[in-house]
Amino acid sequence: MSVRTHELDVHPALDVPLLRDLIHPGRPLWTPRELRDLTRTVTAELTGELLSVVQFHADQRWWARLALTPGVELWLLSWMPGQGTEPHDHGGASGSFSVLLGTLGEDYRYPGGPVRSGRHQVGAAIGFGPNRAHQVRNTGRVNAASVHAYSPPLLPVREYESLLDVSPVPAPRSAPDNGVAARNELAG
Repeated sequence: MSVRTHELDVHPALDVPLLRDLIHPGRPLWTPRELRDLTRTVTAELTGELLSVVQFHADQRWWARLALTPGVELWLLSWMPGQGTEPHDHGGASGSFSVLLGTLGEDYRYPGGPVRSGRHQVGAAIGFGPNRAHQVRNTGRVNAASVHAYSPPLLPVREYESLLDVSPVPAPRSAPDNGVAARNELAG
């Protein structure tokens, strides 16, 4: 359930003036830096609200959409130890994620580049451009949670067998006509 107004959809537990101010419903496209600043600020300033919403499930990862505008979508994801995504990209969207709880490991690759790895602790915020593919997982011994943002919103992810399968020149993607998120795997 969410609170919907013209061009703005917000999770009821996060429907606070600060979030409404941060997500700029009139902004049509966000840069990786703007997305990183958004996830970092939401994680730092709305910690209590996020912790009241987050859930952990052993059988699968959990997620909830926090906000959607024509220019950005914002998600909260949880990760129990060992849970993670398949290698994927975000269909041409730029993105960001910030770690709210725990530790997340990430392997990532830009087309034609090497596979790189990173380990992200509480407070870390990573912004990335539209051609980056990655695989994210909880590498710690405790539950983890993270806030993710994508622009443009609602682009379907592309999954890969391996990050080495990321094509050198990704094909352009567009949002689904029906306005329904086609994400099979939600992750940073």
